[in-house]
Amino acid sequence: MVTRLPTERLDMKVIKSVLKEELANSLAMKKSYERELARLPKGSLVRKTIKGHEYYYLQVREKGKVKFLYKGKLSAGQIEEYEQAKQYRAKYRKLLSEVNKQIRFLRAALRGKESV
Repeated sequence: MVTRLPTERLDMKVIKSVLKEELANSLAMKKSYERELARLPKGSLVRKTIKGHEYYYLQVREKGKVKFLYKGKLSAGQIEEYEQAKQYRAKYRKLLSEVNKQIRFLRAALRGKESV
């Protein structure tokens, strides 16, 4: 039978409090990333050439189906906005994936079995 010293219990409490604080921070970051993703326009801009003229469509997924929403002829500034949104969406999705992994790890660490 292993007996713990009072300092070991104190150390465990400190570690658990740090893990809980990190979990709270990670959950706040997750909400922030989800909020930023919701702000960005959905879909991806697609350029189609029809009879020698370029037209733009917004490709979105609705109820499992891909739809193309006509945007017409866009200025260079509007095209750049959609491209930036696409890059930000990829960035936030990656960050969200990483923070979800971190949250799973922290919850597992806090739930872990302790020997008595």
